[in-house]
Amino acid sequence: KSTVAIALEKLLHSEGYHTMVLDGDNTRTGICNNLGFSLEDRGENIRRIAEVSKLFVQSGVVCINSFVSPTRGIRKTAEEIIGSDDYVEIYINAPIEVCEQRDVKGLYAKARSGEIKGFTGIDSPYEAPQNPDVEIKTDECTVKEAAQKIFDNVIAKIAVTNKTI
Repeated sequence: KSTVAIALEKLLHSEGYHTMVLDGDNTRTGICNNLGFSLEDRGENIRRIAEVSKLFVQSGVVCINSFVSPTRGIRKTAEEIIGSDDYVEIYINAPIEVCEQRDVKGLYAKARSGEIKGFTGIDSPYEAPQNPDVEIKTDECTVKEAAQKIFDNVIAKIAVTNKTI
């Protein structure tokens, strides 16, 4: 998710957009450092991120969020906070096996061993988006192709007003 988000950020920046990527690396060490991976904590994580994203959007920054948002309800809350006019849902769709292969932080291994409880896709459910603005199957394309597809699909929407994606 974050790799695609960073590639998208570079594309947008090359077109003159002011951008900010928010992901676990820059939020779980600060604003969300007291949260774990339970469904409740993930909901609170996304709520906080949505509030921060709203501030970025209001200041003219295209805010790219790269998070596991495991339920439709959590994603709906984020959309309500940010506002539907400024919210674009991108579904980064990757099979669990691919996620585990790409897991540089070892979180899936920790979840499989029981060290992390309530981990999405392991012992906590994931509800796929029903109608995302864009779906990216990362096992079927390169990072560059994924970023370009997102860019091509949302550029018209963000050209008028900055969005959170």
